Amino acid sequence: MLKILIPTLMLIPTACMAPPKWLWPTALTQSLLIAVISLSWLTNTAETGWSTLNFYMATDPLSTPLLVLTCWLLPLMILASQSHTASEPLGRQRTYLALLTSLQIFLILAFGATEIIMFYVMFEATLIPTLILITRWGNQTERLNAGVYFLFYTLAGSLPLLVALLLLQNSTGTLSLLTIQYSDPVELSSYAHKLWWAGCLLAFLVKMPLYGVHLWLPKAHVEAPVAGSMILAAVLLKLGGYGMMRMVVMLEPLTKELSYPFIIFALWGVIMTGSICLRQTDLKSLIAYSSVSHMGLVVGGILIQTPWGFSGALILMIAHGLASSALFCLANTSYERTHSRTMLLARGLQMVLPLMTAWWFIASLANLALPPSPNLMGELMIITSLFNWSWWTIVLTGTGTLITASYSLYMFLMTQRGPLPAHIIALSPSHTREHLLMALHLAPLALLILKPELIWGWAS
Repeated sequence: MLKILIPTLMLIPTACMAPPKWLWPTALTQSLLIAVISLSWLTNTAETGWSTLNFYMATDPLSTPLLVLTCWLLPLMILASQSHTASEPLGRQRTYLALLTSLQIFLILAFGATEIIMFYVMFEATLIPTLILITRWGNQTERLNAGVYFLFYTLAGSLPLLVALLLLQNSTGTLSLLTIQYSDPVELSSYAHKLWWAGCLLAFLVKMPLYGVHLWLPKAHVEAPVAGSMILAAVLLKLGGYGMMRMVVMLEPLTKELSYPFIIFALWGVIMTGSICLRQTDLKSLIAYSSVSHMGLVVGGILIQTPWGFSGALILMIAHGLASSALFCLANTSYERTHSRTMLLARGLQMVLPLMTAWWFIASLANLALPPSPNLMGELMIITSLFNWSWWTIVLTGTGTLITASYSLYMFLMTQRGPLPAHIIALSPSHTREHLLMALHLAPLALLILKPELIWGWAS
């Protein structure tokens, strides 16, 4: 744990003190080294499942894949941001890198925390760098509005969680994940207990986001710079799923009846947000809504609380993190050239950038869960476990997968195929940097097909 945490902390002085010419190469090299070293976490799952640094920081098969994903994304964000921050003053470039690093530090502390209060504090701390990224480096004038949405939705959701955690500390005497799973489950006795149950999960459902409290997500994604979109889609949404997996284990007898409305909302959201994707004109907005639809499946998989549901949720979270982050990078490459996110104005790009079309094709197929991608494995596990829980769910999940395939193909055809519009005269060619970025996104997805047990979580 320390061999990752200390170099990550040292990235901040690197960003502040590196000579201007070497600022991006040194930051990229150091973060890439951290990402490679973090892969060593995947080998060590002890007999108990926990491998601890001390009583406050530990990893287990549930948090390890998410920690590795977090470390893997920092060099990718640095690669993706290089072009659009190149024209900024040096001080701002340093601030930008320091913000991305601080975000990674908070996320490592959140996923590695064994104390739930520490997890809560880090969960909230990730808001600050993300908010600054959206409001300072966003592209459009709407960015302040998006930042306000993002902040207030998340804060309003997580205040009840703090009260719920203090109540839990009061009744059980501990908030350590190592011991709390052995404490007696809470009885479903009063109205207050039901409110407490809702308080525990609400923050995570807003963060996921559940359909109904998802309005902040498309706004935040559309206005954020490329690194903001990548970290939001790939890791920050997963904080919600991770928190739910940790909490739901403790809320055992209560969850049986109380989770019905949330499962229904989640599955209905899969269909609704998929249908919204079919009529989007804005490319980033389409990818953002597709995230809501995938996370709806994850919420369903977690709330029915079966080993298959949990495993499927974790696999889908990791696979979706890589695939949707790749899509946001691709959307950014076309935005940097055409300066428009409207799909009608920038289409037929296969004529100009054929190699980028190949990346678009692979990323779209990963997003629609083509076999044998991990996305399919996660979705199948969740759909199967939901079907075992109630066979009616097959109607919702089946329709959802059909719609997912439709909007993924729609997105690919709209951006890449067809005649090239007359106003696109000269586009700069694609750079090696962008191809490397896409390869580093999609290679882990391809390699996980060969060894999926790395991201199974507890089920193995």
